[in-house]
Amino acid sequence: MIYSEETVALCALNKIFGYHPLLGRQLMEAAGSASALFNNPAPECPEHPDLVSQLGPGLLRWAREELEEVRRRGFRFLGQGDEDYPEQLMESDAPPLGLYVNGTSPPCEIFGPRPMVAIVGTRDMSPYGKDWCIRLVRALASAPVQPCIVSGLALGIDGVAHQTALDSGLPTIGVMATGIEAVYPWQHERLAVQMVRTPGCGLVTDYPLKTSPVALNFLRRNRIIAGLVRGIIVVESKTRGGSLMTAKYGVEYNRDVFALPGRADDIRSAGCNSLIHEHLADIITTPEDLVFRLGLGGKARRGAGGSWVTGEEGYRNALARKYGPAGGAGAPGADAILLGKVIYANRGLGPEKLSALTGLPYRRILELIGILEADGFVSTDLLRRCTAICPR
Repeated sequence: MIYSEETVALCALNKIFGYHPLLGRQLMEAAGSASALFNNPAPECPEHPDLVSQLGPGLLRWAREELEEVRRRGFRFLGQGDEDYPEQLMESDAPPLGLYVNGTSPPCEIFGPRPMVAIVGTRDMSPYGKDWCIRLVRALASAPVQPCIVSGLALGIDGVAHQTALDSGLPTIGVMATGIEAVYPWQHERLAVQMVRTPGCGLVTDYPLKTSPVALNFLRRNRIIAGLVRGIIVVESKTRGGSLMTAKYGVEYNRDVFALPGRADDIRSAGCNSLIHEHLADIITTPEDLVFRLGLGGKARRGAGGSWVTGEEGYRNALARKYGPAGGAGAPGADAILLGKVIYANRGLGPEKLSALTGLPYRRILELIGILEADGFVSTDLLRRCTAICPR
């Protein structure tokens, strides 16, 4: 494959702006293109002069050699703007300037039309976590709309999610914190080979070749996992760890986040319980409910108060049933529906910001928040920051 000069320039920029992709994109757009950054005088960047100083012919030579090695070893490099670059990832706050891909299938099939769901969790998984991870993946494999399972190729929950997806006939993508030619941890070398050889599956990273798995690298990996998917499932997590970071990136990117609850005194479930308690994640009750709430079809089981609502469409429908014309006299009406939709799309906003986004008076926002909370559509914290929840 012959790479264009624009792709060569994107590969070069990805190397130096890997931790600052937004800055790289801003400089690129100001210049008109990635390649234009190398054809014009270096732009001024007081915040990161050390990065801008690296722009030059030497960096382009490195990128050409890098891409030649990528081609020789059968990998692919996708720069922003490439038709195969995943659309969902571009909708995140800081998409990488480039991605390295390893798989038997072409990138258009790996990042194809299937919805993507991330399943992440602790390396130190319990039998409870392993069992539920398997049950959830199998339920997703039986869904009317079968997703691609995305995870981080780590030991524990990640590895179980990948392997169960393969065993269940689902495609799966491993997002790596190393160069695309490496496999970390080494215990998953056989799993990685199986993923690369299975149609529709693959490995992905934004790190250049020969990048080692240092601790800082995993933050970028978690950002990509959250950016690729429509929903994130945290199976088990301690109070600190990559799974929680992935979930919090998901909240920032307006992804649907779910967590499996555990015993209050179980350290492996402390992170999941915290996500649920802080209304950053919806609770997982049954595999069938999860499939339904991810918008993958099927029916939810009914609880004492009714059925779970799934996804944005289900949430909108529930708002319309409650506050639309069918809601009867005295219903809050269009204002409540508008506010509910805005809260669903913007987690964690307070009354002032909601007033600015909706155009409704501050006092009216306070009144509607009370109504939505009483009816089970919204939860608030001590600062009155709002999060949409699924009414029962």
